[in-house]
Amino acid sequence: MVISKTPLRISLFGGGTDYPAWYRENGGAVLASTIDKYCYITCRYLPPFFPHKHRIVYSTVETVNNISEIQHPAIRAILENFKEERGLEIHYDADLPAKTGVGSSSSFTVGFVNALKALRGELIEKNDLAKLAIHLEQNIMKENVGAQDQILAAYGNFNKIEFNQDGSFKITPLALESEQLISLQNHFMLFFTGVTRIASDVVADQLDNIKNVNNHYRKIHALVEEALSFLNKPSSPIIEIGKLLHESWLLKRELSKTITNPEIDNIYQAGLDAGAIGGKILGAGGGGFILFFAKPEVQPKIREKLKHLIHVPFKFEPTGSKIVLYEPNGFI
Repeated sequence: MVISKTPLRISLFGGGTDYPAWYRENGGAVLASTIDKYCYITCRYLPPFFPHKHRIVYSTVETVNNISEIQHPAIRAILENFKEERGLEIHYDADLPAKTGVGSSSSFTVGFVNALKALRGELIEKNDLAKLAIHLEQNIMKENVGAQDQILAAYGNFNKIEFNQDGSFKITPLALESEQLISLQNHFMLFFTGVTRIASDVVADQLDNIKNVNNHYRKIHALVEEALSFLNKPSSPIIEIGKLLHESWLLKRELSKTITNPEIDNIYQAGLDAGAIGGKILGAGGGGFILFFAKPEVQPKIREKLKHLIHVPFKFEPTGSKIVLYEPNGFI
């Protein structure tokens, strides 16, 4: 039996420039971090005593005899790609709900690949894990996904990730002083809007609209370096990050009509009215989690204002996907 533990993430700046439709022509960059909220994948070879070959447990339970019968698209695609012939039992659990903008789909892919490799007694380097997950999601599953989530899930940490036109990427971890990192972390607030959505569907309209909002993407890209210029100077006022987040949100909401709606706008405005400096909806938009940046002393007022939403405290996470249990069984 193998259990993988893979972090979810928050993306702060540059989101959208990590899609091939953009970076293949223009390059791209994001500033993002994994957080201490995880998805867990449990895998074992299924003993040959059952009327089914595969048992898959997530929000539903599937028992099938052929991989082609599996309804979960990622599990089916990955097992077909791996040409897995042995029976498997697979369990998926997560700290946060899926389809909510925290990179859960890619964390699942990364965690599942990591678990399958470990089950086979193989090691996979973080770089290869990220590249394989990107390939599986973009080329095999044909999902409308970027490339930051898979890299973050594999590597962990608070990073600047640059995307080159040839499809390669460069990861630069942020070397922040511990006090600065804690201060930054303490200024963030994460709330669940209560709305889930399929990111690939939301993104489709954004990708179709890229050429019409070219300048917006360039400005979003530029905000990565602007944010880094503040973070790399410990003497800079931390609230500048909140102001840049607000600027980023104003740009992001113009990329497509699918990104925001009256409910999201009302939540965001309520946060600002209660003292938040800035924020953004996470991921593709349309629902999911909303992130605010606010001074710690005003956060109780924001929590009270948004008490109808679930507040999720979090910390930054440094390690990425890892195997937390490995116990070989005899059904090989």
